[in-house]
Amino acid sequence: MFFKKKNVESEPMDLESVMKKFDRESNVRVWEGVPKIIVTCILASFSIFCLYVTLFASWLEEIRLASFMAFIMFIGYIVFPAKKGKQRTNFIPWYDILLMVCGTGAFLYYTFNALNIIQQGSNFELYQIIIGIVGVLSLAEVCRRSVGLPILIVAGCLLVYALTVGLNNPTLVGKLNYIVHYLFYSKEGILSTPVNVCSKFIVVFIIFGAFLERTGIADFFINISNTIVGGFSGGPAKVAVVASALEGMVSGSSVANTVGSGSVTIPLMKKTGYKPEFAAAAEAAASTGGQIMPPIMGAAAFLMADYVGISYSNIALKAILPAVLYFAGIFVAVHLEAKKNGLRGISREELPKFKPLVKKIYLLLPLVLLIYLVSNSWFTIQYAAAIAIIATIIVSLFNKENRITPKRILEALAAGGRGMITVAAACGVAGIVAGTITMTGLANVIINGIVALAGNQVIIALFLTMLCCIVLGMGVPTTANYCIMAATCAPILIRMGVPAIAAHFFVFYFGIVADLTPPVALAAYAGAAIAQGNPMKTAITATKLAIGAFIVPYVFALNPAMLFVNTTAPEVVLICITSFVGIFAVSAALTGYFVKNMLWYERILCVAGGLLLIYPGLTTDLIGLILVGIAAATQLIFKNSKKTA
Repeated sequence: MFFKKKNVESEPMDLESVMKKFDRESNVRVWEGVPKIIVTCILASFSIFCLYVTLFASWLEEIRLASFMAFIMFIGYIVFPAKKGKQRTNFIPWYDILLMVCGTGAFLYYTFNALNIIQQGSNFELYQIIIGIVGVLSLAEVCRRSVGLPILIVAGCLLVYALTVGLNNPTLVGKLNYIVHYLFYSKEGILSTPVNVCSKFIVVFIIFGAFLERTGIADFFINISNTIVGGFSGGPAKVAVVASALEGMVSGSSVANTVGSGSVTIPLMKKTGYKPEFAAAAEAAASTGGQIMPPIMGAAAFLMADYVGISYSNIALKAILPAVLYFAGIFVAVHLEAKKNGLRGISREELPKFKPLVKKIYLLLPLVLLIYLVSNSWFTIQYAAAIAIIATIIVSLFNKENRITPKRILEALAAGGRGMITVAAACGVAGIVAGTITMTGLANVIINGIVALAGNQVIIALFLTMLCCIVLGMGVPTTANYCIMAATCAPILIRMGVPAIAAHFFVFYFGIVADLTPPVALAAYAGAAIAQGNPMKTAITATKLAIGAFIVPYVFALNPAMLFVNTTAPEVVLICITSFVGIFAVSAALTGYFVKNMLWYERILCVAGGLLLIYPGLTTDLIGLILVGIAAATQLIFKNSKKTA
């Protein structure tokens, strides 16, 4: 989300319109003049409120979470209109004001009556049930406006199930009382782990990201990537991969990453000779991979630490090797595509000079400081992020072009407040999904069903779980995506004997790739809009490029050594080498090129050998090496042959 919009001659479409079409977070009301100043101050106040509460306040948890969601309701209706399209300047309709008052009031009622409600138990008066229903519906509407319908459809179907056959209480009023108590007035629904982690950890990092964006670090990532790999064969595509990996360290939106960096890299890829669909797919696959790149991992790292019960720094450490392998797979694919089509890199004259870039290396200091403080556990995660925010302001003073002035501090705080709406709304609805599944016992039904289908075969359970994750993750933001997967899919794998950390990483990966896989491939479609390519072809190509995301999770699920679980250094090195060779072989087969165009049997050998190399085990590794070796040998022996695939 940190790449600036560039004036590229070949840029085919207004980037703002692309963002509004594929990223609901960009479809906001238009405020100008005094109203804009007021709204900016309200959003900035929310960020300051969040920083104060998470760093200094010691409120009762119910009070803290309910007040946080009350603020989300208030600013949610101020920022997001009821529908997409052109917005009237400085206008908010009466019904939005009514929804804003009702939604905010419902959560404030809980805030100011939290102690009485806790002592009250599960018997509620009719007016309290109505207040709870109003709160749930208001949250759903904010989520619809800022996130979209997919997650609401899932939540709605589950609520209908609970009201019809999911609960034992025979009366409708009895069911409503139980549902409202469980989802609104307890810490098992809206105010459960996702919103708790969001209000406690994620908000500080969103604010940190907003400040970091204003230092010009996005341009630095693009330029340093150009300097490193831009001159090689297929340079612009490799720039997209490297820049997106760097950007993914600090951002949390596949679509925003695709549009931000794609506005620069996609036109350059097309100019170099890549087809529009491939250019868009490469950017989308790399940008989606940003969600699995530590330390932020789309903010899901904090949720995973809470669910699994290990420290955040451990989660970030375990995520490194899988993320590197994922990006290595994409890098190999774009390299082979460039070699196959004889594509050159960017000319030396057009590349940024290295010396001026080295002088801006200080822009990375806040990130390095954040990682250092978190890994050493000297401060809580919140304090470490707060210190990093201060460091970002100090670092900006050395950059005349992007110095963070008091005005820009206000803008950064406002941007942070605006960014929290989508995440908090999605987390709140994810809490409803997880709470309903738990409340009705549906989780056990799903788990038992898949376990019964899989029998004793872990690989079958992994495949069925993968399908569930891709379907449930379509169109859902990273944080809410992972919350749903952790509640519904991770327990399946844990029941089958997969270590908890590996199970959670597995479902997280396959929830994320829903941004690439048809039919709801938002990141791929956004890239296609910029490249003016076919959306469906782009999504299919992006899925092929992101083959690592479909393979790596199976590796660490079947052998958690890649996640540093019960392993030694030699084992980790071995699994990394064999996995990389396997991904290289599969990517070559999908591209149809190794050192020359591949024949059909060479592609089959590479796919079979690559998959065997990825599957852990000495026997499978040896057979895989032999098969890939045969394919490589025939390629090298007949390198000058005119035969083509």
